[in-house]
Amino acid sequence: MDIHGIFPALVTPFDSNESVSLSAVKENIRRYNLTSVAGYVALGSTGESVMLSREESDSVLAAVKEAAAPEKLLIAGTGAESTSETIARTKRAAVLGYPAALVKTPYYYKPVYRAETYIRHYRAVADASPIPILLYSVPQFTGIALETPEILALAAHPNIVGIKDSSGNIQRVGEIVGSARPDFHVLTGGAAVIYPALAVGARGAILALAAALPEKCVELFELVQRGRHEQARELQHLLVHASKRIVSENGIPGVKYAMDVRGYQGGVSRLPLLPLTEEKKQSISSVVSQLHPAAARV
Repeated sequence: MDIHGIFPALVTPFDSNESVSLSAVKENIRRYNLTSVAGYVALGSTGESVMLSREESDSVLAAVKEAAAPEKLLIAGTGAESTSETIARTKRAAVLGYPAALVKTPYYYKPVYRAETYIRHYRAVADASPIPILLYSVPQFTGIALETPEILALAAHPNIVGIKDSSGNIQRVGEIVGSARPDFHVLTGGAAVIYPALAVGARGAILALAAALPEKCVELFELVQRGRHEQARELQHLLVHASKRIVSENGIPGVKYAMDVRGYQGGVSRLPLLPLTEEKKQSISSVVSQLHPAAARV
């Protein structure tokens, strides 16, 4: 499995009554199919996966699978608090046709978790999974960062094929790339560090920002691949600003509103995530318009 390029971390659109809108899911995928993104990550952090029931999660996975172009690689977020539930969700994703799973760290009992906790958890999941898995380290949400020693220990497992590291720690990315087996895929989850992550050997990125700005994220990736580093750095500076305004300061509601501005189906988030103020909406609209002057207005 070759996992490289830019993957939007998909949102889960809701109707005004907060029910999942599968038609909006499919419409977004049809539009993304026209871009050069490498594939899609469904039910990750940006997809409000912790807000969804099992039935809703299955319906989203099925809708994404139905609408995705054949050449797009699909990755399902399947991490749960228990090892057994993570295995069950991963097997379900495989049944629904997903070739890979993204598994976040358990975190609820983090005061008693140790490196060995995660090593045993991930090895058990990988042993039981019918599809390859990627580790998912997202300390801004879980309070836990997988460190280099346990990542390298897990990288030796044949069914653990990579990691999405959302910590923004470029030293860690370089350490993993330099020490893990050659076919271990390292992807960043931070739009603000795409360029430096690629520079030290990451193969791509899974990004919330790419849900709203897929073309610009892909453009940065392709500039690096072509060795056009000065232009890549200039674009990275713009995406640092966009990521801060849209994602860091406003979270999933910010991503969804930026999608609305672009003409995608973003919409509302589920409570307790709150809607944006008009001031924040104007700020996001301004950022999106600078990168895409022809962006639709909502």
